[in-house]
Amino acid sequence: MGEMRGRVETLADPPALARHVAEWMTLAALAAKGPFRVSLSGGSTPKALFALLASDEFVGRFPWPQVSWYWGDERFVPYDHPESNYRMTREAMLDKAPVPPGHVHPVPADGTPEEAAARYERTLQATYGAAVLDPEKPLFDITLLGLGPDGHTASLLPDEPVLEERKRWVAAVSHGRPEVRITMTYPVIESSRRVAFLVAGKEKAAIFRKIRAGGGDVPAARVRPVGELIWFVDRAAAGED
Repeated sequence: MGEMRGRVETLADPPALARHVAEWMTLAALAAKGPFRVSLSGGSTPKALFALLASDEFVGRFPWPQVSWYWGDERFVPYDHPESNYRMTREAMLDKAPVPPGHVHPVPADGTPEEAAARYERTLQATYGAAVLDPEKPLFDITLLGLGPDGHTASLLPDEPVLEERKRWVAAVSHGRPEVRITMTYPVIESSRRVAFLVAGKEKAAIFRKIRAGGGDVPAARVRPVGELIWFVDRAAAGED
C-alpha cells in the first residue's frame, strides 16, 4: 500500500466530465507545436467525450489536421462489429469531424491476434522512429484510459501475464474475457506527456476508493507515466453522491 499516484479532478456528472476533458484536450492540442498523438479508450464515458469534440461546440476549435489517433486496446473483432472500439470512435467522432484519413490508426482486425498485435507494434515503432522508448521522448501527447470495476485499464486484466510484459509494445490477451483483446502494454501506455483516467458512475466507486487508498496491486494503479497523471472522476465514482 502507498499513496495514490496523480491528481484527482472531480466533476459533477458524466456530461460535465466529458465537457471538461474536451476543453482540456482542445487546449493541449492547440498549444502543441507540431504533430499531436492521442491514444484512445473505449467505453461510454469516452464516447460522450468523442461526440462532444465532433459537436458544434468544439469541432471548429479543435486542431484536427495536426492530431493523430491510436487505440490503447481493442477487442479482436471486425471493424464493423458492435463491440469494436474503433467503430464506436468512428461513429461518435471520426466520421463527423474533419479528420485526415491518414491520421487514424486502428488496431488490425485480421490475421491471428498475435499477428495483429505485432503489426500494431510495428506501426507504433514506425511512428516513434525507434524500437526502444526513451523517457525523454514520449510516444503520445495524451493517453486516455478507463477503469473497470475489477481495476483493469485498457486490456491489462487482473492476474493476466500481460501485466508483467515490459518488452513487447502490444500484446494479445486471450484469457480473462469472452473475446480476445489486443492491448498496449505498460511501457507504451506510460510513454505519454499526459495520461488521463476517465472514471464515471457509482459502479466504479469501490475500486476507485481502493486505488485512492493506495491499492497498488490494482492494474490501473500500476500505471506510472513519464509525464502527468490525472484522474477525471465524477461525483458518483468519487463516492460523493
